[in-house]
This record gives sequence, structure tokens and C-alpha cells, in this order.
Amino acid sequence: MWILMSNIDPSAINENDLKEMDCLTCHNRITHLVPQPENAMDSLLSNGTIDSSIPEIRLKGIQVLRATYASQAQALEGIAALRDYYRVYYPAYYTGNQQKIQTAVESIQNVFQQSVYIEQKSDWNSHPNNVGHKYSPGCFRCHDGKHLNSEQEAIRMECNLCHSIPVVTDNQDFTANIEISRGPEPTTHRNPNWISLHRDAINNTCSNCHTTSNPGGTDNSSFCSNSACHGNVWTYAGFDAPALREILENQLPPTPEAPVFSEGPLTYDETIGPLLILRCGGCHAELGNQGLNLTTYSSAMKGSVNGAVILPGDPANSLIIKKQTDTQPHFAQLPPEELALVKDWIQAGAPEK
Repeated sequence: MWILMSNIDPSAINENDLKEMDCLTCHNRITHLVPQPENAMDSLLSNGTIDSSIPEIRLKGIQVLRATYASQAQALEGIAALRDYYRVYYPAYYTGNQQKIQTAVESIQNVFQQSVYIEQKSDWNSHPNNVGHKYSPGCFRCHDGKHLNSEQEAIRMECNLCHSIPVVTDNQDFTANIEISRGPEPTTHRNPNWISLHRDAINNTCSNCHTTSNPGGTDNSSFCSNSACHGNVWTYAGFDAPALREILENQLPPTPEAPVFSEGPLTYDETIGPLLILRCGGCHAELGNQGLNLTTYSSAMKGSVNGAVILPGDPANSLIIKKQTDTQPHFAQLPPEELALVKDWIQAGAPEK
């Protein structure tokens, strides 16, 4: 049983006050969705019902749909006043495009009549689309990080339960390349509270799999600076619930010390072995992917099922280096300074001791 984290004592709840959840607890009936004004205007513009050449039409349409009216009749009059707006502020456009403006007015009135019933106090706010999570709690009513079981585990709130990790594109991009995980899921990521924890647990191991420059930023320069994630205010996600924050602090993984590989001799035992074990051992240990075990010198030199990956004296043709520099690189990437160490080690003959 999942219990919303609070000061409520479950044993004190009167069972007669409990109601069994069903589909409609979380979802509207599918026969009549009530779109938000922004979505309604986008639909009218994208299907050509409203001519997108009308100046400011999306902005003005949203404004008149969201305005407060005392009655349906007053609402239709308020929307019809858009004609006067264009007549006053865009007289030249109005003179030559009255029919386009009239069509827009009628279309917006139709949206209002299908979505808002003032006497019944029914609109997109009273009947939100619970599949979403921007304009109402929606999915976040349960996937909010605050519904915890007795083990303090949350109902998972992972974006990729429903979405691909957002990749931001601009007008020059015809398609978006969606990042697909190609490696094992770290233990930390299996914590059901991870989406709340991750921003407090960024450390040097994250760069094994992700680009991590400007973490938490919005400049799209790395995996950790995604404007689609960090450029939005997730009002209903519950990231900063004070009581939840106290619980999550105890679930944060320990921060590993930054590894230092460059001070010892450039040998497998002293420098390269610890580096490969840390960076590559998650996938390439005993019974590792492609039969490659980089955690011992002998197994590293033996290579994978496809042959040697380390060619002493020839870093350029060593597969362990090529996988880091191909146009479609290996899943985990070594930082430049560590890759340089591995290259120098191979160039020196890949000594063991």
C-alpha cells in the first residue's frame, strides 16, 4: 500500500472514509477532453482553421479564452471584440482580411462553448487532462516522489518511464537524435527516488556515461544542461517537499573521491589498471560484454571475442582507443586527460609493472 508522506497516522483513518480507486480517479473519460487554451489555439492554427498570418492571433486568442466572464453571452461578446482590436491596431490588415478575422473569432467562440460552462463552473481547470503534468498535477498526483511505502521507496518518478530523454533541436534540425541508453543501469539509478536525488549526487562517476558540463544548466551543451528539463518549472513534481528532502538526504549515495591516475609509474599495476577498473569495470569485468575483461592485465591483453583490443606500441590501431574516437563512439567515454594516459601507456609498450 502506498501512503502519501505526511503526519497522518494510517491507523487513525476511519475505513468508512476510504474510497476504492478506479480508472476515473486519475483519468478523465476519453469521450470529452477539455484542452487548455494554449493547446486549443495550437490545434486551430496547425490544421488551418485559423489563418496563422493574422498578427498576434495565438496570443490574443489565449487571452480572450482565459479571461473571466459572468455569463456565456458575455464571453462570446468578449471574444467577438477581437474584431475591434484588429480594426484599431491593425487597420490595414483588417481592411483586407476581415473574413479571416471573422473565421478566427467564430472558431475561438466555438472552442469556448465546447470547453467552458460558467453556470456549472466547468472548464479546463475543473476537468484537467490527467495524462499530462504541466497545467495540473495529472500524473504527478501519484508520481510526485512523496508517495512512499514502509521502506521509504517512492512510486517511480522517472521521466523515461513515459518519455525519451528530451533532445533539444533548433530550426536547422530536420530530425532529433534521441539518446538511447546502451550500457548497464547503475545501482544509484535503480533508486525509485532517483529523479529527485540526481541533482544532489552529481560527481565524477557521472562522466563515465554522460557529458556533464554546466550541470543543471539550460544551454544544451551537455546531457546535464538540457533546457527541456531544467528550463521548465515543474510545479507539481514535489522536488522540494521539506519532509521528503529529509528522507532523501539519507538515500544519497556517497560521493567518491576524485581518482588520481597520473602520479604513479605508467604501468598497468600502478596507473592504467585502476583507471580501467573504475571506468570500464562495470561492463568489462569477468564475463564482461564481448568477452572483454579489463580488470586484470592478462585478460586485458587477451582482448575480447573479436581479438586483441590493446596493441603495444600502436595506440592508433588499438581498439580500446578507436572505440573512444570513432564518429559513433563507445557508450562510456574517458575524459581527455585519462584517454591521453592510456594512449601514452600503449605507446610505451603497455607494460604490466
